[in-house]
Amino acid sequence: MVKFLRDNSGMALILTILIISLIVALTIQFNTSMRSNLHAAANLCDGIKLGCIARSGLNGAIALLHEDASSGNIDTLREVWANTGIFSANSASFFEEGRFLVEITDLSGRIQINQLIDKDGKYNDTQKGLLTRFLNSPEFDLDPEEVENIIDAIKDWIDSDSETTRFGAEGSYYQTLGKPYPCKNAPFEFLEELLLVKGITKELLYGTEERAGISLNLSPYGDGKININTADSLVIRSLSDDIDQDLAEDMVAYREDEDNDLSDFKWYKKVSGMADVSIPDILLTTSSTYFEITSEGFMRNMSKRIKGVVERKEKTVQILSWKIF
Repeated sequence: MVKFLRDNSGMALILTILIISLIVALTIQFNTSMRSNLHAAANLCDGIKLGCIARSGLNGAIALLHEDASSGNIDTLREVWANTGIFSANSASFFEEGRFLVEITDLSGRIQINQLIDKDGKYNDTQKGLLTRFLNSPEFDLDPEEVENIIDAIKDWIDSDSETTRFGAEGSYYQTLGKPYPCKNAPFEFLEELLLVKGITKELLYGTEERAGISLNLSPYGDGKININTADSLVIRSLSDDIDQDLAEDMVAYREDEDNDLSDFKWYKKVSGMADVSIPDILLTTSSTYFEITSEGFMRNMSKRIKGVVERKEKTVQILSWKIF
């Protein structure tokens, strides 16, 4: 009988190779995990740095507004807060790496939609006329009926009752939508809320490549008075039926001339062709209370942006809201 000898050396070699392969695989996985964690930590660190840079720009802008308040209560686009290019250009010297770009926008130069109604929930006729002229601007391509319907819907959104105003909309309409929601029946807190109002589309609010949006000239903040020294020409046109595009541009040119005094809002009467034009005094002011600050931090090929709304009152500046993009 032939006897076979058992030789385990081959099995030992196979086991050795398997163990070495396992160790190599684990080492590679550990190395990959460590690199991933290292990159994540680096990205987190850079994100924190970018956030600090952007917040520095926001705080710098607040300081500019505070300093401006100390020099008087007349606000124009000639002032430092409205021309932050130099401030932004010098920001690189504040950091070892990185810089910020800051822009301050005067919300008091916009139409303040919460003032559409009085305290009793009825239309404020002066504010309604202002908003009607604005929405009827050819830039938005709305017909008069659409404009009236949108204004009624805005009123219903912010008034406290549940009675539908003509062709507006209350909860009974919004609850029948595919994704129902209640009618707020309270003032707007953020401009984005307009997207919830019947008749207002994203294209109307923010515009398209072919057409401007209404959001750039509206604000939920303010007491209804518009700073004539900072308002956009489209808002200026909306102040009176008698102001056309040419007159609005002449008014903008007048206030850009540093030799012209803008301390009294009736300076518009001195503009050629405006002597007989009347704008309700309750619509106008030459000082501003609410501002929007946009600060974007840059570092290498990365960026982070902060947008905040501040209220400047009695030489103090308070942040009302802010968000990071």
